[in-house]
Amino acid sequence: MGMAADSQFHVLAVDDSLIDRKLIERLLKTSLYQVTTVDSSSKALEFLGLYEADTPNPRIPSISPNNHREVEVNLVITDYCMPGMTGYDLLKKIKESSSLKNIPMVIMSSENVPSRISGCLEEGAEEFFLKPVRLSDLHKLRSHIMKTKFKDQNKKQEKLEKQEKPEKQEEKATFLSPGVQEQEEGQQQQQQLLQQQQSSNNKRKAIDEGVSS
Repeated sequence: MGMAADSQFHVLAVDDSLIDRKLIERLLKTSLYQVTTVDSSSKALEFLGLYEADTPNPRIPSISPNNHREVEVNLVITDYCMPGMTGYDLLKKIKESSSLKNIPMVIMSSENVPSRISGCLEEGAEEFFLKPVRLSDLHKLRSHIMKTKFKDQNKKQEKLEKQEKPEKQEEKATFLSPGVQEQEEGQQQQQQLLQQQQSSNNKRKAIDEGVSS
């Protein structure tokens, strides 16, 4: 896909560092993505429509991601080390959400800790980038977004097919019923003709026997 297609993809970038946040925003925009930046995991959850149970949003009585997420997010890229809720915690919360778990997530960190990297990947992160993030790193994002888009399209198609299947079966039954009825009527008429023919043969036989006697 070209420029127009990539610019339709929306990335949510999460980093408590203003410098790093500005850098990742610039790189993403250079890569033709739409970008929203926030400085904490809690603000990322709020943007996505999720709120922590112990700190509910007072303006919204219920928690429903589908109702409150006005802009579709195609990918979340977050720093690992942040005060309060870490990027790892954010990853777990998103993957635990039934409505958000399919959003691809990428973790960034300035520390190369193998156990941290493997832990994030095991929890469902698509990539783990070491800072400073380079433009070549961001080239990997598009494949994860497209893979998720393809899965979502297949699920929607399967859902539509399941909804249409009973209707088609009903239409098929309705369409075939007159033919089936005609076939049954034809069989009944054939049986009646056979019975009439057999009765006629019996009468003829009886007449022949009476004449001969």
